Amino acid sequence: MRTAVLRIDVDPARELTAARWAQGMGALRADAATLGAEIQGDSAELPPRREVQLLIDTADADAGVREAVLLCAKAFGTEPVPAAVTYVSRGTDDDAHGVLAGFGLTGEVVREADADGFDIVHITLRSADLERIPESRIHTALEAALNCEVRISTR
Repeated sequence: MRTAVLRIDVDPARELTAARWAQGMGALRADAATLGAEIQGDSAELPPRREVQLLIDTADADAGVREAVLLCAKAFGTEPVPAAVTYVSRGTDDDAHGVLAGFGLTGEVVREADADGFDIVHITLRSADLERIPESRIHTALEAALNCEVRISTR
């Protein structure tokens, strides 16, 4: 399972006061555990961007966003809107599968160590998939997520 970073704009109208922000963050801290979420950059001070970031291990980021918006609405008394969702990458095979899923692909992931002990990840995709999406885009995304050498082949 991957760790998603759910960003929620809790005050799109920019109406929260510093006191209301601090109160809302306290309530959100108490309720975040119901999602199994951790608040990233938890600050009681009113930031210029009224956005909270929740880290949550999930296979369904969309469902997590929906729940996070509800929690934020309850905590802040506003009408929050979802913002960007990104993922924390730990270089795992789950991260590789998650990157592939982001492109709408599935593939085989095999990891091996080179002579110096560094990881090389072999990804096997269907030939038809590379007709839809350039290999260079997939390769770049995988290397960024895995922080190791990636080799793509087709079947």
